Amino acid sequence: MQDLFDPSPQRPAPDTASEAATRPLADRLRPTRLSEVIGQGHLLGPEAPLGAMLAAGRLSSLILWGPPGVGKTTIARLLADETDLAFVQISAIFTGVPDLRKVFEAAKHRRVNGRGTLLFVDEIHRFNKAQQDGFLPHMEDGTIVLVGATTENPSFELNAAVLSRAQVLVLHRLDTEALEALLERAEAELGRPLPLTGEARAALIGMADGDGRALLNLVEHVADHAGPPLDASALAARLTRRAAQYDKTGDAHYNLISALHKSVRGSDPDAALYWLARMLKGGEDPRYLARRITRMAVEDIGLADPAAQRHCLDAWATYERLGSPEGELALAQAVLYLALAPKSNAAYTAYKAAMSAAGKTGSEPPPKHILNAPTRLMKEQGYGAGYAYDHDAEDAFSGQDYFPDGMARESYYDPVDRGFERDLRKRVEYFGRLRARRHGKLTGDEG
Repeated sequence: MQDLFDPSPQRPAPDTASEAATRPLADRLRPTRLSEVIGQGHLLGPEAPLGAMLAAGRLSSLILWGPPGVGKTTIARLLADETDLAFVQISAIFTGVPDLRKVFEAAKHRRVNGRGTLLFVDEIHRFNKAQQDGFLPHMEDGTIVLVGATTENPSFELNAAVLSRAQVLVLHRLDTEALEALLERAEAELGRPLPLTGEARAALIGMADGDGRALLNLVEHVADHAGPPLDASALAARLTRRAAQYDKTGDAHYNLISALHKSVRGSDPDAALYWLARMLKGGEDPRYLARRITRMAVEDIGLADPAAQRHCLDAWATYERLGSPEGELALAQAVLYLALAPKSNAAYTAYKAAMSAAGKTGSEPPPKHILNAPTRLMKEQGYGAGYAYDHDAEDAFSGQDYFPDGMARESYYDPVDRGFERDLRKRVEYFGRLRARRHGKLTGDEG
């Protein structure tokens, strides 16, 4: 039955065999039932979120979050079929506020006539806050069931109000087993096996990088090869490997820098080098990496190896002088040095503790005995009175209190027993004993 209120074109009638052969393979293999969807069993199984919703006969608004080519659009369309909802698809890239008003008005008319609407919004994260807010009343009164698709982390890209009214479902990139199953479907559709050796077949799946649509596009480029089966090198010469998914301002960016940082912190040089390479391959700015690597030295190594920070700054300067691609090797060396350096966050922790204490104590002035007194009035006020010049004291250490008057002495820096901080710990303990002795808390024998 034709939907009079659907602004999008109706599905075409089934193709003839000749017409089907001219359609892209990805379109010809698009699943017609949810049971045919590959690789998302964690969502579609009987006890899984979507399976349970369909069994209950009630579909709520959804946000489908996952990488490209894993079935977000297909699942949305099939959900509409399963629940007898009108399927309306828009893209946040090409849809403005006037277009949205028309979509909502059509959905209202459709509802009056007894049929609901599943509104599928591709790239929903590209709508601004005001546009996203425009969905809320129509979601709340049941005019639409919203199914949004995004490749970006919804926590960062979508309004809290939208997220509170929709369930976020995470779709997985297709693993090797799922891609192999899709490859077999493609061969069945083509009516012949692909002209590939076993090694080349594995390489083809690797080129798809978890993207089912990309795999089927690659299949079309090799399906008509005549002659002996292509080996891996011949396949590589014929096809261009799909670029790894990486957005320098998106979720993948933050995930990969997190992986690099944690690999360095975990003293795994190989994993750290791998994530550095992944980011550079994805087109990340080496200067951004140089800055973040230097931060790792300060935060996670600190004074356990004071040379680590210097290595990072030298690598940064080397990159600036050499440029790409030679300069990236200096960054790689810095990453290896950091991964193998002794680790300590003692300085980082001490700094945060001191910042917290400074925030709590407000504007407490320094004790007067450590203030300079360049004027007579300041001397009369007691500035500098009783100050002990450390170089005149035994061991060049007076042990005076330098915290504000009335503030108990606090300890922030606790060096670890690793690397250079092992020596610093000895110094902290040494000055602690001297301080206690100056204040009469230790006897000479205890010191």
